[in-house]
Amino acid sequence: MASRKNGVRGSAFRKAAFFISGAAVLCCAAYLLWLPDVTPLRTRNPSFTAYMLIRERQAAASGRRLGRDFIWTGWDGISENLKHAVLVAEDDSFYRHKGVEWENTWRAVKADIKARRLARGGSTITQQTARNLYLSPSKNPLRKAKEILIARRLEKTLGKRRILEIYLNIAEWGKGIYGAQAASRAYFGKNASELTPEEAAALAAALPSPRRYNPAGGTRFMNKRKSQIVARMRASGYLPDEADEESMNDSVDLITSTGAAIVPAGAEISTAASPRS
Repeated sequence: MASRKNGVRGSAFRKAAFFISGAAVLCCAAYLLWLPDVTPLRTRNPSFTAYMLIRERQAAASGRRLGRDFIWTGWDGISENLKHAVLVAEDDSFYRHKGVEWENTWRAVKADIKARRLARGGSTITQQTARNLYLSPSKNPLRKAKEILIARRLEKTLGKRRILEIYLNIAEWGKGIYGAQAASRAYFGKNASELTPEEAAALAAALPSPRRYNPAGGTRFMNKRKSQIVARMRASGYLPDEADEESMNDSVDLITSTGAAIVPAGAEISTAASPRS
């Protein structure tokens, strides 16, 4: 009798496990298959992103109000120096891949497995754009898979120039600071179109951890990282070999002496988003 009861219990347990597993698979599939319609981004600029809302909810949960400094600037209003600095710093194969750089992705996966934690990202600019627009900073593998699917859709629908334009306008550059124009004004007191190579490199150097690194700060790490990015810009042909070293050094001195942002990160600043030019 006891053996029969145990058999019934075992059968019920297996059925329950089967249904739970099936439900979990269906939920995961539903999550991955629901993808946002990115077509409107061809002609319409985003007025906010998922990242912005997440940061503001986090601040509110801590009893703080986080302002949003977000000023849309069209492609021609962003310095070529910044475009080039971001490309060499964040995704030097941007114009060659189709949204995902699989070699870097597998390298990141192997590093995570070896470290037994989800640490490395290996994301392209397209993936970062997808994550900022629609997802979260989570390292969850399902979130990462969805990021890849959205990135592929962005590539097919928008093209490289539009993706880079959106990225440069929504990237986080400090607490409550989003996009090239807001960051240029906050840290250097000028428009994004006026950035020097050194200033552009400083902004690009902060991108991996924008809430930690101040582009106008003169720390040893930031100075080294800025120099590396400028060197890569020159090696990639974005800067002439005969660039005026004296003016470059003057720019470094200006950035270092500034010390902190003209507009403190996280300050309450009115939001303005202009239509795409």
